Amino acid sequence: MNADELKIRTKDFALRVIKLVSELPKTVEGRAIANQIVRSGTSVTANYRATCRARSRTEFVAKIGIVLEEADRDVIMAGTDRCYETLTAAARGAASQRSR
Repeated sequence: MNADELKIRTKDFALRVIKLVSELPKTVEGRAIANQIVRSGTSVTANYRATCRARSRTEFVAKIGIVLEEADRDVIMAGTDRCYETLTAAARGAASQRSR
């Protein structure tokens, strides 16, 4: 996979995150999860694009580390029990609306 392909994939990821967030319940938990996931999910894209503009190998390594931290934050959030339950319920709701 080259840099341009990864740019497209990270952008698609951010768009999927935004779509998922729109399906979350408008509860205190849903909003808290949505805020965190949308920040870190879209940050992956922005930070990867910044990584592609690195002026040195050292700068690239530092910036790609930020991308990995943001992606890891999404994984951690999705792995918490309450977040998992909220995301699963939202995904089921989105799937049932699409099938109508």
